[in-house]
Amino acid sequence: MRDDLSLKFTALAHPVRRAMLEHLARGSATVGELAGPFGISAPAVSSHLKVLEEAGFVDRTVEAQHRRVSLRHAALAETETWISELRSFWGQGYDRLEARLLEIRKQLGRPGAGRPRPETGEG
Repeated sequence: MRDDLSLKFTALAHPVRRAMLEHLARGSATVGELAGPFGISAPAVSSHLKVLEEAGFVDRTVEAQHRRVSLRHAALAETETWISELRSFWGQGYDRLEARLLEIRKQLGRPGAGRPRPETGEG
């Protein structure tokens, strides 16, 4: 079974691929335009593009003599949705933890329960 999320994060793990995606966020580009800033070989560029394509981040098309690459925004949105859901889960967990800690402070009869106590510097 192919794990799409793992493919996406593997693709995002390499700085050259992330830079290529940043470039493509401004508009489609030729393979040569994508290779330019990195000074890497054509086979290396092709390899990076293959990883991005397999992850669903880019589409490649042929226009006359040029191969154009364009960003698939939907693939980025899918990844962002997963991250947002995870962030929401952790945020709720922290909210529950904070509420429980406040409850414990109240049960212990601590003064100022519900708000942090100022540091006195005494010890």
